[in-house]
Amino acid sequence: MLSILIPTYNYDVTTLVNSLHKQALASNITFEILVFDDGSEKAINRNNYQLNELANVNFKSRSQNIGLSNNRNELANAAKYTFLLFIDGDSLVISENYIDNYLKELSKGNAIIYGGRIHPKKVPDSRKLRWKYGKFREDLTAEQRSLIPYKCTFCNNTLMTKGIYNKIGFEKTLTQYGHEDTLFAYNASLIKASVMHIDNPVLHGDVDLSDVFFNKTIKGLENLNYIYEAKLIDPKFTPFLYCISKLKAFKLNYFFAFLNLLVYPISKYISTSKYPSLFLFDIFRVCYFCHINLTNESKKNISVF
Repeated sequence: MLSILIPTYNYDVTTLVNSLHKQALASNITFEILVFDDGSEKAINRNNYQLNELANVNFKSRSQNIGLSNNRNELANAAKYTFLLFIDGDSLVISENYIDNYLKELSKGNAIIYGGRIHPKKVPDSRKLRWKYGKFREDLTAEQRSLIPYKCTFCNNTLMTKGIYNKIGFEKTLTQYGHEDTLFAYNASLIKASVMHIDNPVLHGDVDLSDVFFNKTIKGLENLNYIYEAKLIDPKFTPFLYCISKLKAFKLNYFFAFLNLLVYPISKYISTSKYPSLFLFDIFRVCYFCHINLTNESKKNISVF
């Protein structure tokens, strides 16, 4: 019936898996829990390998990193059952009825059900950027998410049918961090997959250090630029890409690309401080995207000659 699929990287998932295993057993359903590690350091997985002692649980680690998209694809392809519940490895279950809350929704016939994610009330100063971004940009109620159902669909806590996964899947060419969910949600919108938003959140248990999240954002922007240049997405689907397309229409992308030289060091300094500014972080994202987009276009023009 239910395949619980957990992609992980450099994280101890034993608390998460034990919580899910206990609830799945109590629900008296047919289930499996698959946990695929994406090339972490071996020491990290000493505890994780012990999960194989639990009934219906399979943990394995690959030697090389293939990226979140492909890790999710491998999990889905290995799954036995009709319903796939994707949960990121750095999540924590906070409701004793987490599994049952999803099971109650199955009879309504939706192809995708998103439960949401929330962040801790407090974090150390060294983790403020990721926490602030999550708290004020991602921690939305089901009512809020339902206003723009596709744009607010992520796969960090998502139940879907295997049939809808087979129609969409995750982009195989994305091999580094960032915007896997953006593309998945866009493709779901193209086929008008039925989406339901419910309040069944997991807790983001491993809020990144600010400098780690800053660097992840850079990788994410590089992924997004690839998606944009490859025309895998309509820029109108995301406010960020729509903004970029407008800047390019008026040739303002050159100005923002040049501004990146100034904004990058200032933004990195403030973003990794005790008081990160999301406004400045947004300006940095626009400037850096314009910079790499123009750089790639220049390389293509040079290669033509």
